[in-house]
Amino acid sequence: MSLVIVSPASPFSLHIDDIASDKSISHRSVMFAMLAEGQSVIENFLRAEDTMNSLKIVQNLGAKVEDDGEVIKISSQGIQESFEVLDCGNSGTGMRLFCGLLSSANGHFVVTGDKYLRRRPMKRVTDPLRSIGAKIDGREDGNLAPLSIRGASLQAFDYRSKIASAQVKSCMILAALQADNACRYTEPELSRDHTERMLQGMGADIEVDGLTTTIKPMKKLLTPLYIRVPADPSSAFFFAVAASIVEGSEIVLEGVTLNPTRIEAFKALERMGADITYELTEDKYEPIGNIRVRSAELHGVEVSENISWLIDELPALSIAMACAKGESIVKNAKELRVKESDRIATVVTGLRACGIEVDEYEDGYRIVGGKLQKAKVDSDGDHRIAMSFIIAGLKSGMEVSDLECINTSFPNFFTILQKMTTVEFSK
Repeated sequence: MSLVIVSPASPFSLHIDDIASDKSISHRSVMFAMLAEGQSVIENFLRAEDTMNSLKIVQNLGAKVEDDGEVIKISSQGIQESFEVLDCGNSGTGMRLFCGLLSSANGHFVVTGDKYLRRRPMKRVTDPLRSIGAKIDGREDGNLAPLSIRGASLQAFDYRSKIASAQVKSCMILAALQADNACRYTEPELSRDHTERMLQGMGADIEVDGLTTTIKPMKKLLTPLYIRVPADPSSAFFFAVAASIVEGSEIVLEGVTLNPTRIEAFKALERMGADITYELTEDKYEPIGNIRVRSAELHGVEVSENISWLIDELPALSIAMACAKGESIVKNAKELRVKESDRIATVVTGLRACGIEVDEYEDGYRIVGGKLQKAKVDSDGDHRIAMSFIIAGLKSGMEVSDLECINTSFPNFFTILQKMTTVEFSK
């Protein structure tokens, strides 16, 4: 399956209860189970390529995994040296967090990924880890995978990050749990906080004060996780955009995490005029609930704050901007250039192919809303680019190529999409 042809959609009204489970929480749940005493239980785990790679890595590190297809149970006796190369697939989250987890483990480990992940920068985690005693090497002096990690004793740190990145922060928190004294991590703006919430729920001594997180070393193994992974708001957002741009449409997205650091894209869409309401249904490790989106006339908006909270959703938000009246600007989003693709370049190229006026900046772009035209867009192996332009096809029709990447995060994306429009596949 290398090409999909999407037809414009008629108005639709849907309740969706099978949005892909949250990718970030799924990755973390299997990793954090390695730090617990006893058996962790994980329901609704995302069964996508990236997260299943993390589960396989945990098994290769010595964890006992029971999986009946519905519930995953993980028991660990501590991290064991693996004879296998640990393959993270396409997941930057997986690679960067495993660097933190393995940096103090006893043994030698090799971590790699697919051709796209092997070109993504890793010095943002390898440099701070090496500064506290970690022994990590790789191509370009530890910037590119494969990475070689030899577990070492880690020193306490007071680290000030120049970027707001949940991946970097989570990596350093995992390292801090095994350091020789209390550690402090400060970021320029608050990034997503799943790691802090989940580890605190497991009994880790972690305190958050504004932009600074203080982590004390583990004195004993943590309490096991018992978690049902909520639906992924980043995945749900594609269909929020769909309902917003297809006139007369309405959608209810059920069981989504409502963590404030995860729904900033929905808030940006609201500022554009979208009709969105939220219903909280539970709150344990994460606030969880339903999101209702109705079509509305959209207008341009500037997005320049809390960028780390919506970095993954910006490609889809750009489709809404292209359909809005007036001018939209994205700034302070240079991080987009080092995702699965250079997402600034791929968004700009794709929208221009669709007849939209776009100016490209080093840290973002300017979009002048207009009428989307049918075009052929190459995803460059980036799942979020692929899905974003497929959603654009609900408005204008679209051909999108290089689709295998969608399985890394949202295996049932097309099943849901086909409830809205006609979809044709070709090789």
